[in-house]
Amino acid sequence: MDRLLSAQVEERVVRRIGSLARRLRTSKKRVIESAIELYAAKVDKRQAQDVFEQTCGAWRRKESAKELVKNARRAFCNSMQRRHV
Repeated sequence: MDRLLSAQVEERVVRRIGSLARRLRTSKKRVIESAIELYAAKVDKRQAQDVFEQTCGAWRRKESAKELVKNARRAFCNSMQRRHV
């Protein structure tokens, strides 16, 4: 579903969008959508980071596996009692 977007942009930008739409024989909406998609892809590529680098050390915990399981089970049981009792 399309949504309405209102923004104030410079007159030269409005003229450029119109000019591109005419040259490409498409709508102004399509020009804007394509531009946003290209810009987002460029930003995503520039900001892409190594997932391993971001999560490195995430598996190192202060608590033991036994404590982790005990705490998780306790939290689960408590939530079940609140919802079903």
